[in-house]
Amino acid sequence: MSDSESTVAGVDPAEHARAMVGQHYRTDDYYEVGREKVREYARAVQDFNPAHWDGDAAKALGYTGVVAPLTFISLVGTLAQRRLLEKIAVGFDLSQMLQTDQVLQFHQPIVAGDQLYCDVSLDSYKEVMGKDMMVTKNIVSNQRNELVQTTYTTLLIGREGDVDSGIVEAAENLVMHGATTSAARANAADHAEEQIEHPPLEIVEHHAQPAVKFDDVAVGDTLPGRTVLLTRGDLVNYAGVAGDANPIHWSELFAKLIDLDDVLAHGMLTMGLGGGYITSWIGDPGAVKDYTVRFTAPIPVGPHKAAEIEFSGKIKSLDADSRTAVVALGATFEGKRIFGHRATATVQLG
Repeated sequence: MSDSESTVAGVDPAEHARAMVGQHYRTDDYYEVGREKVREYARAVQDFNPAHWDGDAAKALGYTGVVAPLTFISLVGTLAQRRLLEKIAVGFDLSQMLQTDQVLQFHQPIVAGDQLYCDVSLDSYKEVMGKDMMVTKNIVSNQRNELVQTTYTTLLIGREGDVDSGIVEAAENLVMHGATTSAARANAADHAEEQIEHPPLEIVEHHAQPAVKFDDVAVGDTLPGRTVLLTRGDLVNYAGVAGDANPIHWSELFAKLIDLDDVLAHGMLTMGLGGGYITSWIGDPGAVKDYTVRFTAPIPVGPHKAAEIEFSGKIKSLDADSRTAVVALGATFEGKRIFGHRATATVQLG
């Protein structure tokens, strides 16, 4: 890459990104969690835990309303993350983002009626084998100023000018109006809020009611397997529910334009499927303390045949003091790992 290509208006993208580590963006409005949105998202990730659907089932576990699936925060955090990057990622093309790792730390469950605020920051930046890698951190709180979740997202981001302008134009002509590029950037700039001082967040201890007892499991025990089917319709539905405008997930025309044979399933969709796999075993979604995934291989979804994903789990370790277990997750498609070896969930046991 030439010096002229690696700079934008005299600013070196890498140097600017390093200088922006620690910079924050706090959403200037809250996201109110609706009961039907929880159900809609649960359907999109094929998570049929009764706590996501039935108010009485959720109340039996001690909640005031239906409980959101583990990856529900992606609805809220993606927009806040993008607005942060619009402010600080000078010289980068945000249409070229590839998510490689996702870490979710749960402090308390998200429940219908919650009003969520996001404080997103650039946690780190480095160049890896000629690629630009950024890690964003999102601190999620509610209307009671309580800590809800802390998430870390690792992204590989392309430089402006690295992609043929015809491909960029094709993408803009496929997605819904206002969902990407110039319109989104203008809106983000108009509504960006600088980080200001806020009261320290309160940490509230959550008491889950897991169905699995500590004394009933041992290291090496395996969880029942699960097979999940994904069709093009599932991808289109998830794209609409999650607000993911990237046509790589639903337009075969665009996929072939960038030399792919088929559209690809969303990484967060597959992580959502894995989350449902864990909570169907543990019972109470609030019993999951953290959930980490490294995305290692994409899942192509053809027009006439569903993609089959096989989920498995094994208890990796147990902690008697906290009565928790670390579960190693497996997810494969046609014999290939789609989650790396770092895919784990820590769960509270009864």
